[in-house]
Amino acid sequence: MNEIDFSQAKKDGKGFQFPGEFEITAMGSASANLPVHVPLLLERAGLMVLHETVKHRQSGEGNFVSVTVSFRCDNREQYDAAHAALRADPDIRFTL
Repeated sequence: MNEIDFSQAKKDGKGFQFPGEFEITAMGSASANLPVHVPLLLERAGLMVLHETVKHRQSGEGNFVSVTVSFRCDNREQYDAAHAALRADPDIRFTL
């Protein structure tokens, strides 16, 4: 997979601006207690989680849940670490 070039977006003042608050969504098994588990994983990755922003939604049949939470990070590496921490968990299928 090729690296994404963000240089033009930075020149135009678009794209990610660090430091900042960002939102991440993790989806996985409804039986994994993800509304509690996702913020803990992000905190273990060294991120400041905004607990008041945690929201979740179950799939139509109730087998899966999506959890969305906001967090603060200082740089792109921390943002990438948030996705990596969640994707490393076996109960999480993917992140957005």
